Amino acid sequence: MLLAQGMWSQYLEVGIGPDAEIFTKSQVLSVVGVGAEVGIHPGSVWNNSEPEVVLAVNSRGETVGAALGNDVNLRDFEGRSALLLGKAKDSCAIGPFIRLFDADFGINEVRRCDLAMQGASSRSKISRDPLDLVAQAIGPNHQYPDGLILFLGTMFAPTQDRHGPGQGFIHVVGDVVTVATAQLGQLVNRVNTCDRVAPWTYGISALLHDLARRNRA
Repeated sequence: MLLAQGMWSQYLEVGIGPDAEIFTKSQVLSVVGVGAEVGIHPGSVWNNSEPEVVLAVNSRGETVGAALGNDVNLRDFEGRSALLLGKAKDSCAIGPFIRLFDADFGINEVRRCDLAMQGASSRSKISRDPLDLVAQAIGPNHQYPDGLILFLGTMFAPTQDRHGPGQGFIHVVGDVVTVATAQLGQLVNRVNTCDRVAPWTYGISALLHDLARRNRA
């Protein structure tokens, strides 16, 4: 029906079509935690954070826990072309901890999570079930030998004007962003431009070097 009415879009396709929108956002060890700075590209003039629940998934595709995520998004970059999505989502934070699933907190609680961040985002209103997203991210067609952290998406889209009528919400350097829910605590980060945030220098090779040095000690 949407196709017949000329209303199809790439966003509707991944929202209600057979294949979910799943892409690699950050390399291992590049994500920051609570209290750290998140970066926006200095060339971006329209951007915002996106509060999300993230799942901790092991190498067998089993969901073992959840945390909060701040999926920083450059709306102007993504709006120019969907092919710029990787550049538009170049920074993110996860925290303040990973809550492991147990008898009191599991996937059903994740499904009902309501996040607060200068507004609200309800996980229950997202069309894709969390376990459907996990199954599309890892399985016979794509493996993660060390597991993965999976962002589940957001219903949050700030529309309030900040710098003038019709300009919408825009981050400014120094903003403090808090993503919160009763089940998973608060993830707090300060906004800066990417060229001013401390550069990411500690990667897998540095980790392996440190582990080998500890073993020798």
